Amino acid sequence: MPDALLRTVNMTKRFGGLVAIDSLDLDVLPGTIHSVIGPNGAGKTTVFNCIMAFLAPDKGEIWFDGERIDGLTPDRVAASGISRTYQNLRLFRNVSAIENILVGMHLHLRTSWWSAVLSTRANREEEREAHREAERLLHFVGLRGRGDVLARNLSYGDQRRLEIARALATRARLIMLDEPAAGMNPRESRELMVFIRNLRDERGLTVLLIEHHMQLVMNISDRITVLDHGQKIAEGLPDEVKNDPVVVEAYLGTRKRHPAEHA
Repeated sequence: MPDALLRTVNMTKRFGGLVAIDSLDLDVLPGTIHSVIGPNGAGKTTVFNCIMAFLAPDKGEIWFDGERIDGLTPDRVAASGISRTYQNLRLFRNVSAIENILVGMHLHLRTSWWSAVLSTRANREEEREAHREAERLLHFVGLRGRGDVLARNLSYGDQRRLEIARALATRARLIMLDEPAAGMNPRESRELMVFIRNLRDERGLTVLLIEHHMQLVMNISDRITVLDHGQKIAEGLPDEVKNDPVVVEAYLGTRKRHPAEHA
């Protein structure tokens, strides 16, 4: 078995007397789709915020590609190869789709600010290459030819795709998707399912997913971790997780339905 690309060790986060994450050990293997699920308030988004250094864990360690990253600033975590999307869209709504993607590329621009001011040859070439890469990303996410469209004029599903394209522009190796299917209709959800698989299969990315759409989770995940009140209560293959009585109890009390039926 390969070493984990992302690993949390005994990660704990408290908010006053509330333990949001309780001693979480999480291993995300390279080239997999790993989902983190659980009822509302289980601590899922807090996990993402700790990994991205928006919150500092009170205890434990976070490792990415063999390097410890807890204690870094968010920009250094992003530069290490991790990017994320959010529950609520955070696009620049009044600029074009391609300009939104170019924002994500700033971490890897090489020319200096004075080169931009003077419009040097190196700066012009870097800008041309950035636009070419942005066009390639638009094509990959299904928005080819829509680069000049203002983000606010795209459909909700296309805005979600654009947000993922911007995350890919950071050259991330691990992309963390926080409820990407939220607000999508059934057709958009089916298209998203294919798209997330393509992130793994065509671009070779590792995907860490938070999602309440259980049919999507069960269909695309290589492995699933289940949280409840900040604690890991189950982990394994989709079939193992959906038939785990502890998971069924956490989601639905004593009603005997599978989490996969709880969309």
